[in-house]
Amino acid sequence: MTKAPTIADHLADRFSAQRIVVWHDPDGGYGSELVSLAPSDVTVLSIADDEFAVKHRVLRDEPTGKFLIYRAGAVPEGVGNWLLDIELGYGPVFTADRVALMRVDLGLTAPGADDLLSEHAAFFDEPTLVTTLKALPLVGDDLTVVRAQMCAVLLGQKEHSFSELTRTLLIQLADGDTSGFDALAAHGLDAFYWSGAASIYGFTSQAPTVAGLSHWMFSRAATKFDVAESSKTRNLALDFRGFRDSKRSSAAMKTLASTAETNLDYANGIDAVPWPTLLSTDVFVGAEREVIRRLVDGIASQTMARHDIVEAISARRRESFWFDDYATLYTALGAAAELIPAVRNATFHLEDFADGLKQYRDEWFRIDQHYRLFTEAYRTAEFKQPIETLTELVENVYITEFLAPLGIAWQEQVSLTTEWRTPAMTSQRDFYSEHVAPTLVGRKKTVVVISDALRYEVADELTARIRGENRFSASLDAMLGVLPSYTQLGMAALLPHTALAHSPGGDPVLADGHRSDGTANRAEILNGVGGTAIQARDFLEMKPAERRDLYSSHQVLYVYHDTIDATGDKAVSEHRTFAAAADAIRELLDVIKKLAGANATNIIVTADHGFLYQRSKLAEQFNLTAKPHGEEIVKLNRRYVLGRGLKDDPAFTTFTPEQLGLASDLEVQIPNSIHRIVQPGAGFQFVHGGASLQEIVVPVITINKSRNDTVEPVHVDIHPESNRITTGQIVVKLYQSSKVEPHRPARTLRAGLYFGDTLISDEKEMTFDSTSDTGRDRFQSVTLLLSKDADAANNQHVEFRLSERIEGTDQWKKYKIAPYTIKRAFAVDDGWDF
Repeated sequence: MTKAPTIADHLADRFSAQRIVVWHDPDGGYGSELVSLAPSDVTVLSIADDEFAVKHRVLRDEPTGKFLIYRAGAVPEGVGNWLLDIELGYGPVFTADRVALMRVDLGLTAPGADDLLSEHAAFFDEPTLVTTLKALPLVGDDLTVVRAQMCAVLLGQKEHSFSELTRTLLIQLADGDTSGFDALAAHGLDAFYWSGAASIYGFTSQAPTVAGLSHWMFSRAATKFDVAESSKTRNLALDFRGFRDSKRSSAAMKTLASTAETNLDYANGIDAVPWPTLLSTDVFVGAEREVIRRLVDGIASQTMARHDIVEAISARRRESFWFDDYATLYTALGAAAELIPAVRNATFHLEDFADGLKQYRDEWFRIDQHYRLFTEAYRTAEFKQPIETLTELVENVYITEFLAPLGIAWQEQVSLTTEWRTPAMTSQRDFYSEHVAPTLVGRKKTVVVISDALRYEVADELTARIRGENRFSASLDAMLGVLPSYTQLGMAALLPHTALAHSPGGDPVLADGHRSDGTANRAEILNGVGGTAIQARDFLEMKPAERRDLYSSHQVLYVYHDTIDATGDKAVSEHRTFAAAADAIRELLDVIKKLAGANATNIIVTADHGFLYQRSKLAEQFNLTAKPHGEEIVKLNRRYVLGRGLKDDPAFTTFTPEQLGLASDLEVQIPNSIHRIVQPGAGFQFVHGGASLQEIVVPVITINKSRNDTVEPVHVDIHPESNRITTGQIVVKLYQSSKVEPHRPARTLRAGLYFGDTLISDEKEMTFDSTSDTGRDRFQSVTLLLSKDADAANNQHVEFRLSERIEGTDQWKKYKIAPYTIKRAFAVDDGWDF
């Protein structure tokens, strides 16, 4: 523990700065200890009616010597004190009084310092506390600040503002810890703190407690404060927002909000709050849950317009204190709001085979995408209960109103098809000749990334993510996948070849007579065109120089990635199919960036096939009771049959190898629509191999890496309604000039009011991410409360400032500003601040 300074220490400090010290000792109690207390190089002179002689010695005889002039008893006043000139010249006079020594040691110069030291003797008797106080450093000319700094020391912090003291006490309250306030009370500073609460916030109580203050703060917040009421209310509103916005205290504020919500019986009557009011309410989590409940009702009953739902989620609730806790549910709600009307407004009427492919490629795939996003959000949501009923509705709409009728309509076209090919869409069998070979002209290089079961709708999301990466461009097209739509045949079709054929036993599939299964066999086939093959996991594990060497050494590089199929094709993990899709997007982005880092500029991402997936158990009517028959069943899967002499059956569509562009003698049977063949093994919810649009519309993403920037966040403009501020708050309209697109991503800004470089309001972080084509949907408003620092800016020019984070740092730079002038009539509040 730090030792308290002794009298000898104080004397040593004085003599380090001056050569003469006058000591008044009215009681004469230290006369016998003088020599031991004074530094060794100091001469001690005790006054004994010889003031003139002493003065002559120290000023004339020994003008450079160090002297301690000790005076016991009473000292004459005024001109009767012959040493007055020395006392004034080498003051202040030293005294061994504890309070006086402490005052000097701390540098307390404000009137009333001795009273403060006596009143809080318990604090100043603890050397560790005193040492910490001195190190802040101490503001000795303002005793209000000194008391605040004493509170900070007791709370174990450096910040002594009332808001920071209160933040710490609230954090401790949320943890059930009273040690901080107990320390204030034990050292006589509790009354001081409560006087601050009254003066700064307007909080008064006959028996104040931190819990009572917390309850009062939340009750005021629940009524949206009344910032026009007084500067005290604005102080409270500013600090309340600051406590919630800070990472340091936001968790504590959520805990305290839960307690206050219960004590205020906030849930009683929340269902009667008008919708516009509810949308702007976020004090308690009950409001968030009520918003979600009403959105669920509006989506389920289709009584709420899609635009209103999107606006409620993106523009209004995104800034809510509780949004992050329910972000996954909001993702689900947004997807459901898109999916249900999209299904119910769709007409699954197909003119021909090509029309079905084009409508799925251009429009209907989004229904599968919304279903995936909804299902995965529901699966991973921490709080599922609010959307349980919506989940059942979405599942029913997706399966019975989309998958089943689309499957029937598409099956009609499949049944009429005599050749598995169409002029409207490139065949997967022609992938190399149509998409790869033309890019190799002039010694150019191309990389092909093949992701097993990368469904078209997943590829669409991947394409958008790629476009969102700077200096990347990407376009998405589709191919007609091979039939059956399974890995062995799909992978073979993507290789350079002139003929594809099944082996006599089905697999492996042969490309121009060569086995196409496995990376080694595929690399051997690619070697004929100056290429090779590698697994994505092996590519990612390479060092950058090794990746560059691999790319530069080959004209064509095939990179094989398998996450979706590896997950969905197993009974134990098929429920994670959509999670695997999200993983695949992240992994493929990593592969693409590392390919670009290896100098690849032309990259193609494609797949061997798509898939069908539903979260719920398959209904009985989609399980085929009919069994395939024929002379020889070579291979049997839930979605296809390979064999010889297969017998026709109305439950199946049968193709000859010639119709499918295959050179073997194996016929193919596909269960109609989305039906599955019942057999042991994995794969009821996740399947592929059949002819559904989800399985056979195969994506082709063409990616180019350029040297020029391709991405710039949306622009935001300031639309002030006036250039004058006449109240304690300011409302400013902000306009997102264009919708968010992959190459024009969202922009996050901070809004605040500044006087020079001083922030004179609260500061709000805002995200501009509207995807609406309609300009009025892209407006946002921000309300800022002026702080007490704004008082100094009255009748002065200030600026509303939008700031943007400097990439890779925690620093912010100016984005845009708008000038304002503060013109306010003030009524000065009683009390003080610290």
